[in-house]
Amino acid sequence: MDAASNVAASLRQLRELRGVTQQRLATLSGVPRATIATLESGSANPTLAVLVKVAAALQVTVQELISPPRASARLYKAAELPAEQRGKVLVRQLLPDTIPGVVVERLELRPGARMTGTPHKPGTREYLACERGPVQLVASGEIHDLEDGDVVVFRGDQRHGYSNRGDRTAVAYSVVLPAGR
Repeated sequence: MDAASNVAASLRQLRELRGVTQQRLATLSGVPRATIATLESGSANPTLAVLVKVAAALQVTVQELISPPRASARLYKAAELPAEQRGKVLVRQLLPDTIPGVVVERLELRPGARMTGTPHKPGTREYLACERGPVQLVASGEIHDLEDGDVVVFRGDQRHGYSNRGDRTAVAYSVVLPAGR
């Protein structure tokens, strides 16, 4: 790819990733919308000043704007994601990037496994989705027996624990959302 093609592809990708229209980018950058359209067509020969304004509006470097566009997806192998063995329970983070206040984990509970959950901040909601059961949740003295496909929602700011009372490995997903989400 030549530089104009790189700018066209990178600009379009960055603008769309941010959910910004050409008009909005023109307003943010101080560059006419027609110039933005010409840049995205690959037929422009922009000045350095135009590239600097557009890059600043997109919050990227000029280098990123003129380089070939980044891949739109990245594969993370299971071994790259944080995991921790807690007794007979393997807890693996599902998301490679952190979302402030949000926890998403995969729990793999071997037969007979028990794990005490950590109460979260006040107002927190927790979702426990059972992929393969049985999984038992005890939250504030209430017992919830989950089988394949079941989901329970509970206050994550209370004492809770998970167990597998079956004879096969169980898998569940825990999603913790802070108050207000």
